Amino acid sequence: MYKSLNLSTLNTFDVQNYLQHAIVPRPICFASTIDENGLVNLSPFSFFNMVSTDPPILIFSPSRRVRDNTTKHTLENIKKIPEVAINIVSYDMVQQVSLSSCDYKKDQNEFIKAGFTEERSLLIKPPRVRESPVQMECKVNQVIALGEKAGAGNLVIAEVMMMHIHEEILNDKGGIDQNKLDIVARLGSNWYARINKENIFEVEKPNLKLGIGVDQLPESIRNSKILTPNNLGQLANVDALPSIDVSFRDEKLKNIFYYYSAMPDDMENEIHLYASELLKNNKVIEAWQVLLSI
Repeated sequence: MYKSLNLSTLNTFDVQNYLQHAIVPRPICFASTIDENGLVNLSPFSFFNMVSTDPPILIFSPSRRVRDNTTKHTLENIKKIPEVAINIVSYDMVQQVSLSSCDYKKDQNEFIKAGFTEERSLLIKPPRVRESPVQMECKVNQVIALGEKAGAGNLVIAEVMMMHIHEEILNDKGGIDQNKLDIVARLGSNWYARINKENIFEVEKPNLKLGIGVDQLPESIRNSKILTPNNLGQLANVDALPSIDVSFRDEKLKNIFYYYSAMPDDMENEIHLYASELLKNNKVIEAWQVLLSI
């Protein structure tokens, strides 16, 4: 059963609530801007993502306030000085980032109010946040108003001209090490997600050849009561149905055959459990050999 909602019948607060709880997690754009008088503004936005590599384009949306339909200083600044420093938010700075979202007066600098350090940018006027692990200097190519009502977004299309990456999050090849990042993302209401090496995982991308697909898996595997849909997706991401490798040796598989040789149904369950364990550790080839042994 589903709770079906026609958004046109809901008030803006309810629409915002449902969407922000469902579209998660959302990366945080910690945006630094400046006005024509040199006043700096620093504010976080969770309507944010990357949409192009060449040119390198980021988008974020300073929406009109739902409570009173006013616009934010970030949007006002960008319309006058079309530049923005976008800073990535780590766990160590999330409380300060939240503080910076307060509706301070235009002449109050959120860098100072939230306790951040201004770092001079090289190509743009707005400063960067020194405490951020990744900082990007951007020029604003376009601002697209998505409406005039309270809650309407203003899509800022920003082109990245320069990145600054703290060395402590780099791997030995000079790239960003996902295991060294400790970043946060927005959920609904007051909820956030922490993304670090304890809760990230890899999913092998489909190979250059076509995967055989779940529909081509042997029926006993496809209809298994043990193997999960994720397990089936892993097994089906091979370009051809594997064949038995007579040289394959596995002590645990040997023990399963020894103890369950007189109980074929129990044996199949045990083999599927073992295959699931192997798949959890991304050992797809070994899992296939275990499954084919029946």
